[in-house]
Amino acid sequence: MADQCNIKRWDLLKGRLKNVPATSFSDWWAAHPTVLLIDCRRADEHQAVHLEGSVNIDYLAYSFWDEIEKLPRDGCYLLYCNTSRRSTRACTLMQNAGYEQTFNLDGGLKAWKEKVGDIIFEKAVVRKK
Repeated sequence: MADQCNIKRWDLLKGRLKNVPATSFSDWWAAHPTVLLIDCRRADEHQAVHLEGSVNIDYLAYSFWDEIEKLPRDGCYLLYCNTSRRSTRACTLMQNAGYEQTFNLDGGLKAWKEKVGDIIFEKAVVRKK
């Protein structure tokens, strides 16, 4: 029990998720052709920059859960935000509600920019078929 006290609660929560590292996201995305990308940020953040093909479902909006419940429980979803704090919470809620194929972009767009580069901010990501 003493060892668990040294682990941050945030890391425990994230540890229960399926996290996709920013450095391997492009390969992961190519391997999951039916995934729906969900941007958990506010609408103004989504309009400024987002992954091409993503839908915006604002985690902080009152209607968040109503929008999520419209999605099939057997779908495949990758959630992202700026730092993965909102997407981690949203993934946790979805998993608790029976959405089994939920994934979190670990570190969010910030990690992508730091680890992969600015290309995502200069040009939309194009899905390879």
